[in-house]
Amino acid sequence: MLYLQLLLQIVFLTAVFLHITKKNFGAVLAYSIQSLMIVLLLLNSFLETQNTSLLWIMFIVLVVKVILAPLFFIKLIRKNELIFSAATYLNTPLTLVVLAVLTAMAHSYKFAPLTGIIPVNTGLLSLAFSTMLLSLFLIINRKSALSQIIGILSLENSIVAFAIFAGLEQSFALQMGILFDISIWLIIATSFMAMVYRHFGSLDATLMKKLTD
Repeated sequence: MLYLQLLLQIVFLTAVFLHITKKNFGAVLAYSIQSLMIVLLLLNSFLETQNTSLLWIMFIVLVVKVILAPLFFIKLIRKNELIFSAATYLNTPLTLVVLAVLTAMAHSYKFAPLTGIIPVNTGLLSLAFSTMLLSLFLIINRKSALSQIIGILSLENSIVAFAIFAGLEQSFALQMGILFDISIWLIIATSFMAMVYRHFGSLDATLMKKLTD
């Protein structure tokens, strides 16, 4: 249990780091580490259940999320010289305050029906749920399209972690469909961001208001 708690804490801390890092390389590295922790959680589930489909899912997650997705992002960053990420709508102190509030909310009694699905895993489920909220806030608070995409992928990671500790079935067909969607989505998103950068000279979402004209 301590081992699983450590893995989930790293997932949570990487979500926090995504909010405070000012460099895109740091954000990509944090997402890669977060995805690696998900792989280790899936490995633990396989060792407990001996479900071979989990082993295949773990391998595909390793390839797609830990290796391919970061490579896509790093290639985009280097090609367009996107070293520093765009600013946030809230400054760093206010962002940290919101993160603390969201974490407290996730551990509050209001969400007890959700985080208490399996009583023995209540603490872990609360931590996974707080990571979901933090990832969702990252999408809202960041101005950079790249950071917003990483936020969506972080949200998906936190949902997988929550499903693992909630004892929800990890069907092979469902996971394969999700990973296939992520792979295609990454290719499309990378191409889209490259075109946006060529047109606007930035991935700052606030500079794309002309798209509404």
